[in-house]
Amino acid sequence: MLRPLLWRLDPERAHSIALWALRKGWLCRSIPLDERLRVDALGVSFFHPLGLAAGFDKDACAVRGLTRLGFSFVEVGTVTPRPQRGNAKPRLFRLPDDRALINSLGFNSGGADAVERNLAALFEKAGSEAARIGVNVGKNRDTPAQRAIADYVSVWNRLARFAVYGVVNVSSPNTPGLRDLQTPSFVRDVVGALLEVAPEKPLLIKLSPDEPDDALVELTGEAVAAGAAGVVLTNTTVSRHGLCSTKAGELGGLSGEPLRPRATDAVRVVRRAHPKAFIVGVGGISSGTDLLERVEAGADLCQVYTAFVYRGPSVVALILKELLREMEARSVQSVAALRG
Repeated sequence: MLRPLLWRLDPERAHSIALWALRKGWLCRSIPLDERLRVDALGVSFFHPLGLAAGFDKDACAVRGLTRLGFSFVEVGTVTPRPQRGNAKPRLFRLPDDRALINSLGFNSGGADAVERNLAALFEKAGSEAARIGVNVGKNRDTPAQRAIADYVSVWNRLARFAVYGVVNVSSPNTPGLRDLQTPSFVRDVVGALLEVAPEKPLLIKLSPDEPDDALVELTGEAVAAGAAGVVLTNTTVSRHGLCSTKAGELGGLSGEPLRPRATDAVRVVRRAHPKAFIVGVGGISSGTDLLERVEAGADLCQVYTAFVYRGPSVVALILKELLREMEARSVQSVAALRG
């Protein structure tokens, strides 16, 4: 009932209203709780393999509402040390003909202080029932590359205690120069610095789909060798190949269905090269078949974002029911049995 009304609004305004409704606890969906879907990973147990990708709840203000929609885990952020507005508006665009979004938000963030307050309040209220949370960390736009590690450390130092895992974002196309940090030396250095802050917390590096396969393999290898658990594959793309929407020319990172083939291939390539690396698969997952495909390619956990916009608050329940049907058709008794 609400979606047609929200879709008449500017996408970022609609996003703000959705976050407000989630904070109020007005949205709730039952999901299938089935032992076949359980995933044990990163030292904890997840009810199922599907979480919410970073970018939707940047400031951790609606985590509890999002878990009520059924997400097994919620990745908050990207969080920067200091508050920043991000890029100029408009900076979020729907491409319904392509089942895609383009965003050029540019790490709009309330800053580490605000996120720390929100997560502290969540854990005080929910205690041991608090959501499985990943924290995606970044640098401020005006921080030069030579001081970038200090920004990542600053955020992680404040928020690591709340996180099941941390993600180093070096691959957003919307912060000038950020993708230049996707180098073996920077990956080694930033992982080492963050492990000094919280050696018990698993770390992942979020990589770009626009990197060639050999670079993804090399960067994953460097991350794991430095002590990271693995990678998030992938961030948004600057490619516009095959789009038919009139908004295809807008600047920013593209997510959704057009990204799916490349994101799946990235998981498959990295899994073959690094069979023991932990992989979170994200990009274009919108159905149980897509989720099955990503797990079979080698993902340990998966995330959605754009599908949440297009399929609505029931997205988790719908995808999991579809996945269970696929598993039953194959007589498969666990998600782990599908992997790889």
